Amino acid sequence: MFTAAELTDIQNLLTPDKKIVIITHYNPDGDAIGSSLGLQHFLKNKGLESDVIVPNDFPKFLKWMPGAKQVIIADYKRKVAGEAIHNADIIFILDFNASHRSGNLVGPWIEKARATKILVDHHQQPEDFDFVYSDVKVPATCQMVYHFIQGLEEENLVDQNVAECLYTGIMTDTGGFRFRSTSATTHRIVANLIENGADPAMITSKTWDTNTVSRLHLLALILGRIEVVKDGKVAILWLKREELKEYGFQKGDTEGFVNYGLSIMGTQVSAFFMEDLYEDFIKISFRSKDDVDVNQFSRKYFNGGGHINAAGGKYFKTIEETIEDFKEKITDEEF
Repeated sequence: MFTAAELTDIQNLLTPDKKIVIITHYNPDGDAIGSSLGLQHFLKNKGLESDVIVPNDFPKFLKWMPGAKQVIIADYKRKVAGEAIHNADIIFILDFNASHRSGNLVGPWIEKARATKILVDHHQQPEDFDFVYSDVKVPATCQMVYHFIQGLEEENLVDQNVAECLYTGIMTDTGGFRFRSTSATTHRIVANLIENGADPAMITSKTWDTNTVSRLHLLALILGRIEVVKDGKVAILWLKREELKEYGFQKGDTEGFVNYGLSIMGTQVSAFFMEDLYEDFIKISFRSKDDVDVNQFSRKYFNGGGHINAAGGKYFKTIEETIEDFKEKITDEEF
């Protein structure tokens, strides 16, 4: 958490005359959107206006959240987003640990911005900003935003809008409260969010009960050819670009696919490989159980990183070569 002195300094910075921008990572997920919108609603309840900027578009199943329609998508509104970041007095950097994680467009804008930069994130090895709240043991940035609100002693400003957004991010980043990092503190915060208006049934339905026909076709495809290697410890799933096009892929359709590999009895690691729809690289998602560290594995071999049990990467070979390289790398690992 921020120190008491840092919290005082941040509180003093948060005045109505300041231009505030909140930024997420590239390909924003439920925790990124939830923490950003949750923080925005909290600031509004303090009498402060802010803009939420995302580098690129986010899945439709997150667009029900209050304030989602006002999010500035930099890919679509470059001038608006660029000017907002350039003119900002304060920039909140949420759910990512380094400027380049916000993409080739927004990342350089953050680096050049003269604003005071405040990072709130739970990924390993954060960059140094003006204020840094980094805790890899917390399962979701949304939980960290709630801790920030607690630190300011302003939990009374958590209304239904704040509660719904923060609940969504915690729910999605904990896999429905299943992941090991989900703590008693997490559940206490969730209880507070429910008391302040978050409806678990409604949020779950709007966020997860949103299958498209294209998603179900793609899911059937990868489940029909899932491969288990290394004596049943590692599951491999993959999709090619032509398959995405054939079934009418929409953004967010493959969300959670990697988790199916971990549902197989005996598996310790699941790896999902997908050709990017437009560029020549392979997007990789890793998930693991117990003490198997896919964060270090991804950093070491696949230009990525994340958390111990959840990480991502990027590889610049064909999907066949990528999978073969992956199989070779795991022979040297203890999982």
